[in-house]
Amino acid sequence: MSKSIINDKALHEKGYSISTDKSLIDFDKVYQYLANESYWAKGITTARLTTAIANSLCFGIYHQQELVGFARVVTDNATFAYICDVFVLETHRRLGLSKWLIQTIVNYPEIVGLRRWSLATSDAHKLYSQFGFVPLSKPDNWMEIFKPYTQST
Repeated sequence: MSKSIINDKALHEKGYSISTDKSLIDFDKVYQYLANESYWAKGITTARLTTAIANSLCFGIYHQQELVGFARVVTDNATFAYICDVFVLETHRRLGLSKWLIQTIVNYPEIVGLRRWSLATSDAHKLYSQFGFVPLSKPDNWMEIFKPYTQST
């Protein structure tokens, strides 16, 4: 998965950067977006998000050191990665940042060459397909336990 769609230099020149340094993450901004604006993590608690970030490889998009996008990768760093919690704030959309983020993730040295990548989306199939993601080849082989967040979980 070494496809390059976005020119890193062009976005760097506009003041954007991507980092996996968790100390840079604006937790409140990530929490606000996921808990209140996303369709997939609505209602997540701060405690649960804190644990999720601590146990994931996180990518932040920054504009002049301010967080404007985010993604988590849950991985064993050897065979499997699950991309989740991907977002770019509304005021920074339509600049190619989501493509740049996914490009950066799939080319990240610690996880290049994994046997399987997965993600779930209801509205960004076009974005992910540019990087080789396709619908499950054998969806009948996959199972899940799904428990939507409530205020107490």
